[in-house]
Amino acid sequence: MVKRQAWMKFALVGGMTVMAAAATGCQIDIGGQTLPSPYYMTDDVQYYPKGPEFILQRESDQMQKTLAEQAELHGEGF
Repeated sequence: MVKRQAWMKFALVGGMTVMAAAATGCQIDIGGQTLPSPYYMTDDVQYYPKGPEFILQRESDQMQKTLAEQAELHGEGF
């Protein structure tokens, strides 16, 4: 009876492990291809608003402002 109970526990834990792995829907690698989870169509859409073409626009604007202030202080023109 003890062996049967141990076997039942093992089968139950093994079955729950397989069910948990199947329910997660993680990516898998088959034949060198990384395939998405079966739920990729229902995932939330991530939206990234379009930014400026020049990535460092704020830094460039600040440098131009600083140069203009320095030229104004020293009486120099561009």
